[in-house]
Amino acid sequence: MSAEHTFRGVFTALVTPMHENGDIDWERLESLVNSQIEEDVDGLVPVGTTGESPTLNTKEHIGVIKTVVKVAAGRVPIIAGTGSNSTEEALHLTRQADIAGADAFLQVAPYYNKPNQEGLFQHFKKIAGNTNKPLILYSIPGRCGIDIAVDTVARLSEACPNVQCIKEAGGEVDRVRALKAACPQVTVLSGDDGLIPSFIEAGAEGVISVASNLAPGILKALTDTCLAGDKEKANALYNEWKPLLTELVFLDGNPVTIKEVMFQAGRLASPRVRLPLVRTNVANQTRLRELLQSINL
Repeated sequence: MSAEHTFRGVFTALVTPMHENGDIDWERLESLVNSQIEEDVDGLVPVGTTGESPTLNTKEHIGVIKTVVKVAAGRVPIIAGTGSNSTEEALHLTRQADIAGADAFLQVAPYYNKPNQEGLFQHFKKIAGNTNKPLILYSIPGRCGIDIAVDTVARLSEACPNVQCIKEAGGEVDRVRALKAACPQVTVLSGDDGLIPSFIEAGAEGVISVASNLAPGILKALTDTCLAGDKEKANALYNEWKPLLTELVFLDGNPVTIKEVMFQAGRLASPRVRLPLVRTNVANQTRLRELLQSINL
């Protein structure tokens, strides 16, 4: 995949399936990769937030990437989550994922240590300079405490040929418009399933989706309809599946809720998440079961 590749469509932010004892369920991971590809997603994103990257050790992190790349076998692009709040750790993960055969790398804004915009620029520039493959910036201020400023995105796209895409998860449609105005060459992907129609109307070209773990076909139909410019049909699909895109996936946070509904729908053998995350409470389990039944999932 060239650095100039434009990402478009639905890219599933894969959960990392786990056994009840907390070990990774490698067999279920392989099955999930195959089912996602069979249901026509445009790409897969292992070990991002949804994949519980904060609680996987380095061996597991790289192991998940290797497994996804091997099972996908070139059928769809693999965007490996290799970000960190340590530049050296992000470099190490990116190098290992590159060796493993990942097609691109999702780079979250460094969290907790909160660098300024120059620090962000130097962080991403250094990582981009160590690979010829695409880097997808990941701006999610609600988790990281900082935003990747529009000017910083523009600077990076000019300085680094392989930085031409951003996952935008700040929840602001105006931010998409600002990005496209300042750097029209940069592809914007929504980081929020519930904002797919409005983000695409503002200039985004797809989504890195949580909900597509459960219902890839639905997310694909909605996204493709939005990209085709059929607003009437897109609105109808959005209204029909709004519970899936909002409450059904995010009732108790990501990835707690998506794992719970996948378990209830038979797509996972266990809803297990790693501490400090815990399974959602009984009341939420009941509510999610009702929602699944209401939309025939």
